[in-house]
Amino acid sequence: MTDSVRRFTGERTRQRDEEENEEEADETLNCPECGGQLASDTEHGETVCRDCGLVVEEDGIDRGPEWRAFDSKEKDQKSRVGAPTTNMMHDKGLSTNIGWQNKDAYGNSLSSRQREKMQRLRTWNERFRTRDSKERNLKQALGEIDRMASALGLPENVRETASVIYRRALNEDLLPGRSIEGVSTASLYAAARQAGTPRSLDEIASVSRVEKDEIARTYRYVVRELKLEIQPADPESYVPRFASDLELSDEAERRARKLLKNAKEQGVHSGKSPVGLAAAAVYAASLLTNEKVTQSEVSDVANISEVTIRNRYHELLEAEEQVHLP
Repeated sequence: MTDSVRRFTGERTRQRDEEENEEEADETLNCPECGGQLASDTEHGETVCRDCGLVVEEDGIDRGPEWRAFDSKEKDQKSRVGAPTTNMMHDKGLSTNIGWQNKDAYGNSLSSRQREKMQRLRTWNERFRTRDSKERNLKQALGEIDRMASALGLPENVRETASVIYRRALNEDLLPGRSIEGVSTASLYAAARQAGTPRSLDEIASVSRVEKDEIARTYRYVVRELKLEIQPADPESYVPRFASDLELSDEAERRARKLLKNAKEQGVHSGKSPVGLAAAAVYAASLLTNEKVTQSEVSDVANISEVTIRNRYHELLEAEEQVHLP
């Protein structure tokens, strides 16, 4: 057999193998009966067709745990892995934690010599977790972010985002000349606005260890240097929290949102504080729905003056009248 014939035969064999592989791939992706899309039923370990219901495969491999847990506590007890990594810890949760209970695996108390040994291990473990000044800086800042977020009732995703923003600021050397508390507070303020759960500057300042002016100045600097994309705060994002704190009904909350939408259509919101507009809308909505709420109560919840509420209140009602004019 000549070389040309061998090459031709080899090419034909390769083409035939490729065609067979493509046909097998199509069969695995599509139903062999009707050509419909296949879906995996993990509960029964089957692969079925979405259209005709044909069971293509059964007795599939269950790659989950071989034990059963009926609540979160049992799941944590039976888990063979540690906590997931997180940016909210300076070492991302990858370090070893030594318990403080001074008991062994069976719940028995340790002897005095063992307790001394465990205390020395805790001390050295704590020293090794923060090996340099950068890690000590990060540990202090993330603890500050967690403290302020807890005081403000911010969710975990905001804390995670704030931790990432602070890490970026630290890596890009934005901290020289600025306090750790100031940059961590600015990071939390930016993260809350990015996540759509904003807090006013006054609220942030009330739980921070730095002054309001320094927070605002640091916030502008961090946003500019890190090129963060943060939209202006929407007054409607404050309404659910204010309504919840004042124990208003769902109807009053919907009415407040409608007042703010009308104000946006009339351009009343331009240049105004979103917190003041939201507070005035909540106050106006409570009056329109016959729910007893005073300007003083709204002022305490929103942390703004009653004068601001009165001014924005009249502007919102005027915008409402303009919308309903023929």
